[in-house]
Amino acid sequence: MGISVSNLVKDWSTFRAVDNITFQAEKGTFVALLGPSGCGKSTTLRLIAGLDDATSGTMTIAGRDVTQLAPAKRGLSMVFQSYALFPHLTAAQNILFGLSVRGFSKGEQAARLKLTADMLGLEHLLDRRPSQMSGGQQQRVALGRALIAETSVCLLDEPLSNLDAKLRAEMRSEIRSLQKRLGITMLYVTHDQTEAMSMADQVILMNGGRIEQAGSPEDLYERPASVFAARFIGTPPMNILDLAKIEGGMALPGSARLLTDQASGELQLGIRPEHIRLSDNGEPATVQTSEYFGSDTILTCRIGTQSLQAKLPGRAAIGEGAAIRLGWSPTALQFFDRSTGLRRDDVTAFKNQ
Repeated sequence: MGISVSNLVKDWSTFRAVDNITFQAEKGTFVALLGPSGCGKSTTLRLIAGLDDATSGTMTIAGRDVTQLAPAKRGLSMVFQSYALFPHLTAAQNILFGLSVRGFSKGEQAARLKLTADMLGLEHLLDRRPSQMSGGQQQRVALGRALIAETSVCLLDEPLSNLDAKLRAEMRSEIRSLQKRLGITMLYVTHDQTEAMSMADQVILMNGGRIEQAGSPEDLYERPASVFAARFIGTPPMNILDLAKIEGGMALPGSARLLTDQASGELQLGIRPEHIRLSDNGEPATVQTSEYFGSDTILTCRIGTQSLQAKLPGRAAIGEGAAIRLGWSPTALQFFDRSTGLRRDDVTAFKNQ
């Protein structure tokens, strides 16, 4: 077993940062804690690391209850967002710091340093201090300090947020490759859905201190459990549109085209921008903005009284103010309860659209 968290709660004096969450990270898997700032993901990581004390709940690592243990006795390593390198120490000394404190022999330290440096491509940087290294190099040193401990669990708190976009992409690939090769259980905190979706076996999406949805990246993208999940995952995010009751079911306000033949409760329609296409028989819309990104064009359109985005392949030569028609497959439609924001699996799309 990797990490198990049960009914974890963290109260500060004026608010609850982590609100009764339960999840498991199986041994050897990569699990991402994803969510916006203030959702409780970093606090959860700090509780597992032992850097903060839980108000209630339990945490186990490799089947051992660590809830009351000191950080050094939990059998894990951690990479911080700030890297937390000692500025007066060389890269080698920073990497070896934990082993030195724990009294490892010089021979064992040297052997582990060589292995770690070779793995991360740090051989030529070992004599440099942090001020002499780039952000990406410092990040590798921080990762090396965690990996050299050879723990079965590694926690990472937004380790790539200080890097530029190109370097972030490279480091995503490197970290995921290392995790697979070493068989480490990694718990990775991020606000960046690209990192979570591209790296993780399991994504735990948090909102307001609670778990909004947990599952594979495919689950969160294809079957979001709530409007929050639908809008947080995807670039651009899923369109969420109010529906109105008409004879026979529900449609977009002002339209006579049935989208579902069910009319129970207040419903919202969800459809991803990439599932919308131009169609001669589609819903009439007016283009508000057109953004060209090379591989695709994103149109922001007015459809009735609401706005939506459509992601079209290549360059769509459609200007602002153009009148177009938009269509979609019934299988691309998803439905949510307007009052609760939760997914409605009992509502199905009308087939004859």
